Amino acid sequence: MLYLSENLKKYRIIKNLTQEDVAEYLGVTAQSVSKWERGGSYPDITFLPALANILETSIDLLIGMDTIRSEETRWRIHEKAIAYQRNGEYDSAEKIYRDALLIYPNKPGMILGLACTLALKGETIQAIELMEKGLPLSINEKQKSTIRATLCFLYLKAGNEDKARRLASELPHTRESREVIQPLIQQGLTDLQIDENIKNLLLG
Repeated sequence: MLYLSENLKKYRIIKNLTQEDVAEYLGVTAQSVSKWERGGSYPDITFLPALANILETSIDLLIGMDTIRSEETRWRIHEKAIAYQRNGEYDSAEKIYRDALLIYPNKPGMILGLACTLALKGETIQAIELMEKGLPLSINEKQKSTIRATLCFLYLKAGNEDKARRLASELPHTRESREVIQPLIQQGLTDLQIDENIKNLLLG
């Protein structure tokens, strides 16, 4: 029922129906339909076939099964790719993300997943470009925090210490914080140490 409220409203508007029209068809009050659309309550399950009929859609689409299945599919893609990353099979993880991007070209999780894989492979410049592209698209604060911290090390590895320092100074007070990252940048890490820090951030 996660997407039912927004889908009821969406399909009602597409059909150019009012809440009163839907209410009359079902024999309920317009206030009930309004409450369903706001997520204040849900219609009785026995109303779903009638709602799908009046809105000329399927019950699956009405309750958002397409969205749920899509999210589950993306979650399985990440799960499989991360398993490959943990085993050091970066080429396999890269292939999974590149294939996924053909289906989900603008999903920040897929863009950043590929970027992380490339970072683990040592393909610094490509990883930076993808992280800079995917970061503004992401709404996942934990993901953004990890990517920013990783970018600090990638900038350092790419020879851009000033950019690394600037970004590190903007990090929040978490595991990927400025208090942790800034002293590491100032130490003058070797490429091997940088790679180890990237691996720790991305794989835990």
